[in-house]
Amino acid sequence: MPQLYNVTAPRKATNLSLNSDLLAKARDLKVNLSATLEQALNDKLKSIEAEKWKTDNKAAIQVYNEFVQNNGCLGDEYREF
Repeated sequence: MPQLYNVTAPRKATNLSLNSDLLAKARDLKVNLSATLEQALNDKLKSIEAEKWKTDNKAAIQVYNEFVQNNGCLGDEYREF
């Protein structure tokens, strides 16, 4: 699956506001905040893109599902399981 963003783009400093207790606990546990936020944002982007794909392809998915319901899956005659 292609990346949703340029992973080689330069890093950019930013300011965030976080719950102070959450931040203190993360720092106490030596959590890498930058890496954690990047992963969380990547996961969020994937989720949003997946929902967008489903919405954009809803009509085609519905037509395909109706076809399968009426005719079975393409290639069913070759299945061995």
